[in-house]
Order: sequence, then C-alpha cells, then structure tokens
Amino acid sequence: MARKVLITAGGSGIGRCIAEAFLKQGDQVFVCDINDSHLQQFRQDYPQLHTFCCDLGQPKYVQAMFDTAVQQLGGLDILINNTGVSGPTVAAEELSFEEWTQVLNLNLNSTFLVTKLAIPYLKQSDAGVIINLSSIAGRMGYPFRLAYSTSKWGIVGFTKTLSMELGAFDIRVNAILPGAVDGERVQRVLQARADSMNISIEDVTENALANQSIKHFVNPKHIADLCIFLASDSGRSISGQILPIDGDKQRLT
Repeated sequence: MARKVLITAGGSGIGRCIAEAFLKQGDQVFVCDINDSHLQQFRQDYPQLHTFCCDLGQPKYVQAMFDTAVQQLGGLDILINNTGVSGPTVAAEELSFEEWTQVLNLNLNSTFLVTKLAIPYLKQSDAGVIINLSSIAGRMGYPFRLAYSTSKWGIVGFTKTLSMELGAFDIRVNAILPGAVDGERVQRVLQARADSMNISIEDVTENALANQSIKHFVNPKHIADLCIFLASDSGRSISGQILPIDGDKQRLT
C-alpha cells in the first residue's frame, strides 16, 4: 500500500532526492518549499507529486501547508523534517541577534510546528515515522557557525525526546546527520569559509576532506537511501538513533 509522505524543503537538493526515492517506491509524496520555480520543475518531472510553496519561517504558513498536505494525501504516515538554513559564517561576537533568531526560527521552530501538527495523524498510522535532518554540526562544534550548530544540536535533543514520547504509539523517530553534501550549497559554505579565513577554496576543500576516512563529499542519494531504509519494515525496531552519514568525519576545523 502506498504510504503518505510529507517532506519539508523538498523542492531541490537533499529534499528532492529524498522525495524522488519515495516516489519511486510508489508512495504518495507532498513537498513544500520556499522556491516555487523548483517546485514547478519537480512537478513537471513527476506529475503525481503534491506541492505547496511557502516560507516555513512564518508560522501562519505552517498550518496552511499542513492542512493542504493531509487533505491531498488523505492522512500521513511519514514526516521528513528537512527544512533548514545555514546562516552566516561569522565569529560569535559578530553574529547579530537577528541572524541568530532567523536560523533558530527556521531550523528549530518550524520543525517543532510541523511535527506538532503531524503527531495526531502519525498516531493513526500503522507505521508512523519521523526522520529529522540534523547535520555533522549536530555532533561536533562548528567554528564560525554558532547559530547553525546550535540549531542542529537542538534537532538531536528533539529527536531523542520525541522517540521516547512516541514509542508507545509505535512511531519511530530518528535523525540523520549528513556531513558536507555534494552540490551548490556546500560550495557556498566553503567559499564563505575561504573568504573568512583569507585562503583559497581549493585549500578549504582539501582541509574539509582531510579529517575523514572517505575522501569525497556525501552523495545526496545516499541520504535518500537511508531515509527509505529507516521508513521500511526493515527499520521497524530502529528509533531514537542519531545516524551520521559523513564519510567518517573526525572533526570540523
């Protein structure tokens, strides 16, 4: 039977890879994203896809998005919380309160609001699943990325606590912690780091890969594969877990 899947920030990048993986499983998939052009392109490629364009950083849009999702899907079995913003790359004393608040609002508050709405529907599912996308910055310190790292550590605590609350309802809650994922976003982050340290992006890239066993950035399709596994019957006994997928990264410096 086709499962009902909601994926936030699913218009491109990791979110789109995850959505495509579930679509290829024959599931019903609803994605929201702030970029309408990405959603339009995605729908052209997959006409069966349900989409909604909104900014989840604004709570008034979260309810409208979620109501549309459960109406179009006819319920909910799987929630993938993928929404997030990287925030500025600056020293702590240079980080403004507005920048700090913006990152925590989108990365934590929106995740809480969507999940809160989803829980009653997941309790009605035969196999409710929540997968939260954290980051390698949620298990290590991340210099010059204080707001981002703090928010991603918050997702870890969010996941651990929810797994304990929802286990009685057979709802599994896990977090995936990607390292640097291949694509445009990591290139922007590396460039910002290079600019802040006044070194070349080639040197920053080499340094980024030096402290991990597997010498390449993470393929987003591998993250999608992990989501599929965690949401499958093979993952029925896995909950409350913090799952790095980062090429065995040892430290962030």
